[in-house]
Amino acid sequence: MTAAIHVEDLVKEFGSTRAVDGVTMEVPAGSVLGLLGPNGAGKTTIVRMLATLTRPDGGRARVAGFDVVTEAHQVRGRIGLTGQYASVDETIPGWDNLYLIGRLYRLPPRRAKALADELLERFRLSKAAKKLPRDYSGGMRRRLDLAASLVGDPEVLYLDEPTTGLDPRSRLELWDMVRSLVARGTTVLLTTQYMEEAEALAENIVVIDHGRVIAEGTPAELRGRTGGQVLRIRPDRGADLTEIARQLSGTGGRSAVADPDEGLITLPVGGQEELTAALHVLTASGVPIDGIETHTPSLDEVFLTLTSGDPADDPRRTA
Repeated sequence: MTAAIHVEDLVKEFGSTRAVDGVTMEVPAGSVLGLLGPNGAGKTTIVRMLATLTRPDGGRARVAGFDVVTEAHQVRGRIGLTGQYASVDETIPGWDNLYLIGRLYRLPPRRAKALADELLERFRLSKAAKKLPRDYSGGMRRRLDLAASLVGDPEVLYLDEPTTGLDPRSRLELWDMVRSLVARGTTVLLTTQYMEEAEALAENIVVIDHGRVIAEGTPAELRGRTGGQVLRIRPDRGADLTEIARQLSGTGGRSAVADPDEGLITLPVGGQEELTAALHVLTASGVPIDGIETHTPSLDEVFLTLTSGDPADDPRRTA
């Protein structure tokens, strides 16, 4: 499949801070890539470089077949960007925002008017066309912002934490709109702090930390990095959790963790053999068990397992 975004050894430095440190990734045309990482990991800096807003200090990137540095003008004509905060002008009505952007794209007045009407209808904002965005709800403002990013009919759309601060209903509505765009052939690069969001929208995920790619793959593949499943064991009260955890840690080379407050022991298991070995250890210990279950780790648990430490400070507020 043709790559709509191709990034190779991308680097960005702010003084002595290397905010992006040799990132390589690829986004097939017509797909969604989720870019995940802690605050300050470098996600927004990557988006800014791919949007030609920040010049890379090393490596290279191509978007829609064009180099982001030497062919920045061609890139800008093929992308849309919805940032972390609404970028529309809150002092003029919603319709006027879209019309103004259409004229900035040098659309004829008649076409700019028609497009503003079409986008407001598509994003269910027609009734609020003449209202000021500052009087919109949070979900309405984000829908208007997304509509504004589509005025130029972009091949590639960057969504930088687009649902931050939205209520669950508004978030689901925005997800449906993103799915509709992808069905039309738009390529989406999504940065988000919501693991559920990445799993709902992205076919593939890249996890970055301290400006580097530390993991990539499908949600199922990333879950496999934590051991596939987690065995949760609740021994009888009074049992020595630390000793049981020590014995279980010898099965499959994975470490069991005792949580005295919860009265629980957790152990990642990579397959049937490791699960069977752990059960044999429990049987041999003779400790009465109140409960035992296997648990498939959520993407949140995967994220916490893969990322660690405090990201390097970025004076330009990478996210």
